[in-house]
Amino acid sequence: MDIDLIFRIAAIGIIVAVLNQLLIRSGREEQALMTTLAGLIVVLMMIIGEIQNLFETIKTIFGLW
Repeated sequence: MDIDLIFRIAAIGIIVAVLNQLLIRSGREEQALMTTLAGLIVVLMMIIGEIQNLFETIKTIFGLW
């Protein structure tokens, strides 16, 4: 796994947490929830590519083509 990916995921988490707190404190709970969900979706999209690479590697190792 690429260490840059870990740092990007951590950065997204920090940004989402800060935005979430700012929105909640300004009385915008719905937008805070949407921000959190958007951050989760972005991270999942980043991880899906890595999972696909993992399965391709496993297929190659075990000759499952």
